[in-house]
Amino acid sequence: MIAETVCSAVSAAGLGIAVVTAYRKRFLAAVRIAAYSLVPVALVMTGIVEWLADTAFSPTAWAGFGLLGLSWVLFTTTRMVERRRGGTRKERKAARAAGSSDAVAPGASAPALGQGSRPAAKQAPASRSEDDFSDIEAILKKHGI
Repeated sequence: MIAETVCSAVSAAGLGIAVVTAYRKRFLAAVRIAAYSLVPVALVMTGIVEWLADTAFSPTAWAGFGLLGLSWVLFTTTRMVERRRGGTRKERKAARAAGSSDAVAPGASAPALGQGSRPAAKQAPASRSEDDFSDIEAILKKHGI
């Protein structure tokens, strides 16, 4: 009952402001204010305000909102863990099966790891850092430092 009265008073005040705005020859703003001021009365007439008031003071409704929040937290937690592990159980099983068959050559007893690739990987960053320093030197020379 109080919520309906407050909504009606807010709408009446908004319509009064809209009339004053229209009197000042600002018709577009007046129509916009009138539209906003009719929303509270419309919410009362549709019953949404009564539903919200009943929901706000209902322990059962708040318990329901709490369960919705808990289910959302559980869902997002499982999604984060799933993404961190690399997909669903079927995807991980398929990746393990594909990874174990590709790592070992058909006649070999152990996976063949290329030893020549490690030193090349160490040398590549060294040449990259030299390039980075040459770029920095060029920038400093450009600015006269």
